[in-house]
Amino acid sequence: MLVNHGGTEMGQGLYTKILGIASAELGISPEYIIVNATNTSKVPNTSATAASSGSDMNGFAVKNAIDKLKGRLSVVAASMLDGKSKLENIIFENNFVFDKDNPYNKINFKELISSAYLNQVSLSATGFYKTPDIWFDREKGVGRPFHYFAFGMAVSEVLVDTLTGYHKILRTDILHDVGNSLNEEIDKGQVIGGFIQGVGWCTTEEIKWDEKGNLLNHSPDTYKIPTIQDIPTDFRVELLEGYPNANTIRSSKAVGEPPLMLAFSVWLAIKDAISSVGNHKNEPEFSLPATNEVIVLSAEKLRNLFK
Repeated sequence: MLVNHGGTEMGQGLYTKILGIASAELGISPEYIIVNATNTSKVPNTSATAASSGSDMNGFAVKNAIDKLKGRLSVVAASMLDGKSKLENIIFENNFVFDKDNPYNKINFKELISSAYLNQVSLSATGFYKTPDIWFDREKGVGRPFHYFAFGMAVSEVLVDTLTGYHKILRTDILHDVGNSLNEEIDKGQVIGGFIQGVGWCTTEEIKWDEKGNLLNHSPDTYKIPTIQDIPTDFRVELLEGYPNANTIRSSKAVGEPPLMLAFSVWLAIKDAISSVGNHKNEPEFSLPATNEVIVLSAEKLRNLFK
């Protein structure tokens, strides 16, 4: 089976998720499926692969196409089984096709495809999906701009040197909501990556301009992105289980950008450490990102309150 979809693979594991969706929906092993590169000659009016929507949009479009194929193949399967099976009873599972009322009478999926081909049944289909029930009235400020929300929780412990501004993330615990995960390893990787990106945003990625408005942070030597040294020494990530997301592809949730916000736990932990300089009696003057300079100056201002 060849799958063409409109999503762009940029390292987020989209093709692997599409492969898993096609495998699960058609009831065949992944080795029988090839996910081809995105091509506008095959899927012309694609949506942008952005805002974590890749698996949502393209996954449901793939399901839509597969449902059409299964509808045609079910007719062939019913005639091959006994000619009496109801189409809604035909099940595609584990590389076999059978009537759920008589699961022991099975047809190998390859045999079904051969029969469909010889009987001139179309073995290709296109699918389309748009996010349902999305609308927003800007003038009235009412509507439903999002199909659903993602949730997560993070707790971070940091070590801060208030004299130099150095900090180290000792431990971070994350629990993130992805509905029913399409691929747990990919989703955990996305949570980890999003969090670490957020750590950079919250702590080191400072942007500066000169008096003429020229950007001074023009390269990695002046703009510090997070590295392996910024990963928590003890890093624990789990996905919330038992909370499927209604009306989405296989009850899943997008997991790309949302975990970035969990890095606020690091920023707030640093702020709490600075607050200890004044025995947590005064709110520190603290900004984003929490660079070494910001940490030192914030701690110094608290010390000066007690002189």
